[in-house]
Amino acid sequence: MKYLPIDNNLFILNRKNFVSRLKPNSIALFNANDEYPRSGDQTFVFKQNADFFYLSGIDQEQSILLLFPDCPNPLYREVLFLRQTNEHIAVWEGHKYTKDEAKMTSGIQSVYWLHDFEAILHSIINYAEHIYINTNENDRFLPGVPYRDLRFLEDLRSKYPLHYYERSAPIMRDLRVVKSAVEIELTQKACDITRDAFTRVLKFVKPGVAEYEIEAEITHEFLRQRATGHAYTPIIASGHNAIVLHYIDNNQICKDGDVILFDWAAEYANYNADMSRSIPVSGRFTSRQRQVYDSVLRVMKQATQMIVAGTVWNEYHDEVGKIMTGELIGLGLLDRHDVEKQDSKAPLYKKYFMHGTSHHLGLDVHDFASRYKPFEVGNILTCEPGIYIPEESLGIRLENNILITEGGNVDLMAGIPLEAEHLEEIMNS
Repeated sequence: MKYLPIDNNLFILNRKNFVSRLKPNSIALFNANDEYPRSGDQTFVFKQNADFFYLSGIDQEQSILLLFPDCPNPLYREVLFLRQTNEHIAVWEGHKYTKDEAKMTSGIQSVYWLHDFEAILHSIINYAEHIYINTNENDRFLPGVPYRDLRFLEDLRSKYPLHYYERSAPIMRDLRVVKSAVEIELTQKACDITRDAFTRVLKFVKPGVAEYEIEAEITHEFLRQRATGHAYTPIIASGHNAIVLHYIDNNQICKDGDVILFDWAAEYANYNADMSRSIPVSGRFTSRQRQVYDSVLRVMKQATQMIVAGTVWNEYHDEVGKIMTGELIGLGLLDRHDVEKQDSKAPLYKKYFMHGTSHHLGLDVHDFASRYKPFEVGNILTCEPGIYIPEESLGIRLENNILITEGGNVDLMAGIPLEAEHLEEIMNS
C-alpha cells in the first residue's frame, strides 16, 4: 500500500462496536471484494470492500473475516483468513501479507490461510444460531451481477439451511456514518492532498491547455503524496462540457473565455475527499460568470450553516432549494410570478440545479448512510450546490466536505481556495 500504516486500534474498536450489536450465538462473515475480469488474463485494479476494510484494515484480495463472539472455542471468536503466498506469487504479483503483518494491521491474533476456512467454519458454525452476511445495501446501488457475498450466501444456505440468516448492513449503516478521530484524520489527509493538487492546477491552467493535461497534473500530485489514487473518475469539464454532470471524457482543449468545472479529489488509505471548483481558463471571470459564481457561493455558505446535528435530510434539501430559487430569480433565469405558481413537487429551480446538495462521505464517496436519519455528530457530508445554464455554456459547482461536531460544523476543505478573488489572485501570480 502507498499510504502509511494505520493504528490498528481503529479496526479493533470497529469490530467491538459491530459485535456488540449482534444477536446472541451469532457468527458474522465478511468477504474481500471480487477481482473483476478486464479482458483476456487481466483484472481491473483491485478495490477493497469498504465494510471488510472498516473491520479489519486488510487491503488485499481473497480474504475473509469471521466474527463469532460467543464461540465456545476462544481461538475462533475473531479469525482472519488470507491467501497464502508462495514463490510464484511473490515473483509475479509481489508481496502479500504474512500472518504477523496481518496481525499487526488488524489487531486480530487468529490468522489462517484461506485453504483452512472451510474446515474451521464447519467446526464451529453449528454452535451458532444466526449467520450474519454482508450484502451491499447502499440505496444508490443496483446489482447487475451476483457479487461475492451473494454467491457466498447461496453456498451457505445450501450447506446450512436451518440457521437464521441475518443482515450485517443495517448495523454497518449505523456504525460507518459516525466517524472516529482516526477516520477524520484520514479524511483530512485526503482533503489536504486535494488542496495541494488544486493549487498546482491553478498555476498550470491557461488557454490552450487540454483537460487531460490538467488530469495528469492532478494525478502526479496525488501519487507524489501517497494517495491511493482518485476518489472517483475525475471531472474536468471546460465550457459546454460543464453542463454534463458526470462528464469524464476530459479530452477537450480549454478555451479563453470559458470556465472549467472541476469535480475530483484524492483517496487516502481508502478514505475519500470530494471537491468541486469552477475556475476561469483565462484567469479572470467575466462579469456574468462572476455573477453566477457568487450566487452558487452564497447558496453554499447558507447550506453549510444548516449541516448540523439534528438536521433532517429532506427538509434541508427543500430549504436549499428555496435559497437557490431566490438566486436564480436574481440571475434572471427564473420569473418570480412563475415560481409562485409552480408545482411544489416539481420546483422550477431544478431546471438549473438538478442534483442534491449533500451526501455522506467516508470509505465510499457516496458513503453508506440512511436518508431518513437526522444528521448527527461525527457525520461528514459534502455541500455542493451548482447552477448549469446550457444556453450560456456555463456550469458552476462548488463543493466542500463538512464534519459535524458538538460545537457545530468544521469545513475540512477550509484551506482550499474558494473565493473568486482568491482564485484569480493565484492564477495570475
